[in-house]
Amino acid sequence: MSMSRVSRTKERLVVVGGDAAGMSAASQARRMKGPDELEIVAFERGHFTSYSACGIPYWVGGDVSDRDQLIARTPEEHRERGIDLRMRTEVTELDLDGGRVRARDLESGAEAWASYDKLVIATGAHPVRPPLPGIDAPGVHGVQTLDDGQALLDTLARTPGRRAVVIGAGYIGVEMAEALINREYEVTVVNRGREPMSTLDPDMGRLVHEAMEGLGITMVNDAEVTKILTGEDGRVRAVATEDAEYPADVVVLGIGVRPETALAEAAGLPLGERGGLLTDLAMRVRGHENIWAGGDCVEVLDLVSGRERHIALGTHANKHGQVIGANVGGGYATFPGVVGTAVSKVCELEIARTGLREKDARRAGLQFETVTIESTSRAGYYPGADLMTVKMLAERRTGRLLGVQIVGREGAGKRVDIAAVALTACMTVEQMTALDLGYAPPFSPVWDPILVAARKAVTAVRASAP
Repeated sequence: MSMSRVSRTKERLVVVGGDAAGMSAASQARRMKGPDELEIVAFERGHFTSYSACGIPYWVGGDVSDRDQLIARTPEEHRERGIDLRMRTEVTELDLDGGRVRARDLESGAEAWASYDKLVIATGAHPVRPPLPGIDAPGVHGVQTLDDGQALLDTLARTPGRRAVVIGAGYIGVEMAEALINREYEVTVVNRGREPMSTLDPDMGRLVHEAMEGLGITMVNDAEVTKILTGEDGRVRAVATEDAEYPADVVVLGIGVRPETALAEAAGLPLGERGGLLTDLAMRVRGHENIWAGGDCVEVLDLVSGRERHIALGTHANKHGQVIGANVGGGYATFPGVVGTAVSKVCELEIARTGLREKDARRAGLQFETVTIESTSRAGYYPGADLMTVKMLAERRTGRLLGVQIVGREGAGKRVDIAAVALTACMTVEQMTALDLGYAPPFSPVWDPILVAARKAVTAVRASAP
């Protein structure tokens, strides 16, 4: 059965995707326009809505005991707010000329067209699954959705072996390695890069490498996985590189994610270099008046480099949804861009970054100076003062802050927010040295580590002047 546009007297918003961006957009639009003005239909192919994908490693590792703790709002709660939310329903086609989408009920197989006046695409991202022999074998898991997390936990519960291999050492790979260590698995991480955490420069990634090995994780860097080996039962038994085999009872893919934009691409919507949808500042898909997109399926402006980037984070997705919902509901809002801030941890080690790495700055054609300092999270004489390493990049001549990376113990990670604000404000490192930051011995040395790095960066910039 199709839903005709002709018989309707009020606008219909169709949302494709029921997680952070999609349901934030739907909820914001509903706050601005009631059911008599705007009908909202949302399609979600999974079993859950409005959940924290970032919390999945902590659920798998046992820090979060109950899956439902990761769910911010259930389908029933959305429906109570006047949103026609259809679960386990996958949109399979976008008909832009006809202003409609084709949706398939994954339980019954029934298909129907749903017309729209306004469309929101919030299809998220999918774990990278390289086309390797054995990649689809039982026991190999990507971890992007709650369904993925549940599938991995089910495998862990029924698999007697205790050997795990994580492929990739980005945020997901590092966090999943910690989760499996917490579950008392023997963990090997196979990483194609020189060091883990490619979002850091290699010298800072080395600190993460050392911490992971200190936890008992076997790190294999500069290694390319060639195939997944399976046993007679068809299940995974090992991960192979050109030089070695690593026994595995379970394999987790931590290679990263790609925008889920196959639908958009098939419909001819504009995509960027990383495969994400391109939008304007109002999150409207470029060239399409009544189509918006947000969340992990889009590329956004990097305010430091001036280029488009794909960054899959729930913080951005929720902001995108708020912007989209305001615009769909008749208001006005924009999303200006990002500076690339992210924070993670490996047990007690905190890892943070914002702005550009060295290779990002070179790719953007920038000339820069780098400095690295060691300091403590508190006054050195105060109990619990832990070391942290701060690396800072500043533009040559101008002294504009370009990026900061921090690796350290308690109190290190969230200091990156100081740098994120400075980047957003286009501050120079010299201006940063005068920031009036909070000080007391339990919280910081007299000179906060960020300011120590900024002072050193000022010296480097001045020394480079002609």
